[in-house]
Amino acid sequence: PMQILTYLDGVVKVEETELKPRVGFLYPVLTHNISVLINATRERDSGQYMCTVNVVDDATSTGKNVGVINLTVLVPPATPACQLHGNAVVGANVTLSCASKKGKPSPAYQWQRTAPTLQVFFPPAQDRARGTLKLTNLSLDMSGLYVCVAENRAGSAECSIVLEV
Repeated sequence: PMQILTYLDGVVKVEETELKPRVGFLYPVLTHNISVLINATRERDSGQYMCTVNVVDDATSTGKNVGVINLTVLVPPATPACQLHGNAVVGANVTLSCASKKGKPSPAYQWQRTAPTLQVFFPPAQDRARGTLKLTNLSLDMSGLYVCVAENRAGSAECSIVLEV
């Protein structure tokens, strides 16, 4: 563990860490609320944070002076990449793939065809975790615009691909 912030003898000290320009107490310390504020959170700020309060000459606080909290910084999915695998000819099978390089938690993927008519896909054709859509026995009317949405609790992003059979 490393110390990031202290209050001692009326003085607030921010330690030399990458959090230094982004961390501080939310309220003046004398209000007895020692909540901490982290500005411009980053994924690497995730982790366990511990608050220790030591009151001089207070023997009754032993064992009750530590608070621990786990921080998980969520990251919206990055714009995914859509790809076509296989030859889009009548009667063939192709796989559309969609992958986002960033996202916490890992994004779920949803494929749909938007043009010429809306069509939503379900398992086993679509794998929401892997971002794949398997299209079998292609026909001319399967041509169109296919959109993939990558989504998690922090947000969403999408890509699209035109399938021309």
